[in-house]
Order: sequence, then C-alpha cells, then structure tokens
Amino acid sequence: MEKLTLYVGTVCPFCKKVESFMADNGIDSVEIKNIDKDKEAREYLIEKGGKKQVPCLFIGEEPLYESLDIIKYLKENLV
Repeated sequence: MEKLTLYVGTVCPFCKKVESFMADNGIDSVEIKNIDKDKEAREYLIEKGGKKQVPCLFIGEEPLYESLDIIKYLKENLV
C-alpha cells in the first residue's frame, strides 16, 4: 500500500470530521501533519497539491481533497 499522509488544520471542522472517523475506526497507519504547526508541511501541501486546502490526504504523491471523499477512501481501503 502507498504511504498515506493527512494534512490538517488546527480549527478546521472538516479535518476534525476525518480525524474523528479515523479514531472511531482505529485507523492509525495514516501520518497526520498539521499545516498550522508545521511550516514545511504547509509548504509541501501548497507545492504538491497546488493549494492550501485541508483536509488533504496524499496517497503516495496524489492529493485527495474533501472530507467525505477522504472518508470514503479510508472506508474502502483501511476499514
């Protein structure tokens, strides 16, 4: 399986929705990076994803945006 990295923001309700889904389903194999606390993570997200939008799940090098799409991906591949 490709490496999964979730980029989140501190006060983003959509990020909290994805993080809660992961916690409720015992998903701990996804690395979480907070762009409000990690400047390098923010720069990577903007450079590779093309925008500062969170939540963003990188599946390998491919960004996936929108909390419901991320949850759907996690359900289909990790639950």
